[in-house]
Amino acid sequence: MTMLGQYRARDSILHRLPAGAKLIGLVVVIVAVVVPPPTWWGLGAGAVVVIAGYLVGRLGLAELWRQILAVRWLIVFIVVVPLIFLPIPTVLATAARVVIVLLLAAIVTLTTRTTEILDAVERALRPLRRFGVNPDRIGLMLALTIRTVPVIAGLAGELRDAQRARTGRLSVKAFVVPLLVQSLRHADDTADALAARGVE
Repeated sequence: MTMLGQYRARDSILHRLPAGAKLIGLVVVIVAVVVPPPTWWGLGAGAVVVIAGYLVGRLGLAELWRQILAVRWLIVFIVVVPLIFLPIPTVLATAARVVIVLLLAAIVTLTTRTTEILDAVERALRPLRRFGVNPDRIGLMLALTIRTVPVIAGLAGELRDAQRARTGRLSVKAFVVPLLVQSLRHADDTADALAARGVE
């Protein structure tokens, strides 16, 4: 199974850009997508930026589609649940913004090694050490977050395939509860591993 945002080695402009520059660019584009009131023109522009990013990064549209498939159950969740309370256009606009942000973030992780991202974050936060901020701890938290996203996506895919193999259909209840249990178990295992290394 292809993991969400896993690094892909390519020879492209995006791969050669410093991690710090990509992170700043990601924040700027995300703010431009999320902060203004949603319009279909704005969402269309965000989609164009996403497609351009995958092409410029020499990742291709096939990789873009793989990333969409990796978050398809999240897309279903953020569309189906809000429909109970909100009008359809609002739900679709919100879902589109979330997907655009996820795909933009994936471009950064697909074109940047995790160690480079962590180094860039730690360098940026180093001046804040005098105010009690621990850049190393924040870098560790970021590393765990980056690692956990594809792990949870992988668990969701395994549960879906197992459920379809048994029953031939997907039950939301039988999918969500085991996913929650396995996610909590993964969190416990991670906490135990950190505690064994003296990280509190």
